[in-house]
Amino acid sequence: MSDTNKKTKKRLASLDALRGFDMFWILGGEKIFAALFVLTGWAGWKVAEAQTLHSQWHGFTFYDLIFPLFIFLSGVAMGLSPKRIDHLPFVDRKPIYIKAFKRLLLLCFFGVLYNHGWGTGVPLNPEEVRYASVLGRIAVAWFVAAMLVWHTSFRTQMFALAGILIGYWVWLCFIPVPGGVAGDLSAGGAGSWNAWFDTNLLPGITYQNKPMDPEGILSSIPAIANALFGVIAGRYIKQAQERGEWKTAGILFAAGLVALAVGWLWNMVFPVNKDLWTSSFVMVTVGWSFILLAVFYAVVDLLNQQRAAYLFVIIGANSIVIYLASSLVNWEYISRSVFGGFIAAVPAPWQPLIGVFALLGVQLLVLHWLYKRKILISV
Repeated sequence: MSDTNKKTKKRLASLDALRGFDMFWILGGEKIFAALFVLTGWAGWKVAEAQTLHSQWHGFTFYDLIFPLFIFLSGVAMGLSPKRIDHLPFVDRKPIYIKAFKRLLLLCFFGVLYNHGWGTGVPLNPEEVRYASVLGRIAVAWFVAAMLVWHTSFRTQMFALAGILIGYWVWLCFIPVPGGVAGDLSAGGAGSWNAWFDTNLLPGITYQNKPMDPEGILSSIPAIANALFGVIAGRYIKQAQERGEWKTAGILFAAGLVALAVGWLWNMVFPVNKDLWTSSFVMVTVGWSFILLAVFYAVVDLLNQQRAAYLFVIIGANSIVIYLASSLVNWEYISRSVFGGFIAAVPAPWQPLIGVFALLGVQLLVLHWLYKRKILISV
């Protein structure tokens, strides 16, 4: 096996590990801190638990990073093998377009399925369906970024990235909403452009029937920037051999710090807000994404610690499957069925923590089984 192939495998392991770390908190990891507080009573666990809840409106918590990090990583994967196809005859490009379009539609469909999981099911009435979704936004951001990578130069992609972030800022803050005013970013977003688009153009229902959907139409545009920043990171890692791998990790980390600084400075005039997916929110989440990628790249790839990251790797290798299963499968019922007797037997303060480990354990066992049999399901 060539050195190039070995490096590619390492990068993929690093990418899977970080993707798995991201998904870990959705699978039940966010419940660990509340359980530790019950066990120890230490107030510090309450502080940590607050980071596993989404911001109410303006602001940022660790849990707000999960979604944009996933989009960023889809861009990293693209950047590791960037390709221009616009020079090819259409007959050669057509299968690539079809595959990309199928992926877009499948992820949007799975997003709708996820929205109506937890034992409810997708309504037969199309007007009662929530079409906007996490997977749908990932699909749109990836698809648009892919079209740019496949058909434009790196310079054009950077102009597009800057245009998206600055244009979105100008749109939301300086252009009046029909029948409203410019720059209304008040809580709930009822007076924003986002609410106008979702009220007038988004079919079906919005999340909790609010005026705007957090995964709505307009806020999907800046999410494309998260994917494009991921492409930059992937391209940079691809060239690591030329400039030095540790230097690459250091530069990625430094880029993250710069992005964080830009994001929080921008916050002074365009608040960091997940539901609106503001440009400052993009920069803050991109900053943390760069930093985490640098750390995982250094630990998993450069220090060769794939074994240490194994639990995250097996989650990341089947991330879409386990994400869908978190809505369609009652893991808590399964974990109680398997470990309920043991949990009931331990002292009461330990039961919440053991319960969390049981919940994570049954999911990890399934993921381990899939991984060992090389059953890796992707869309």
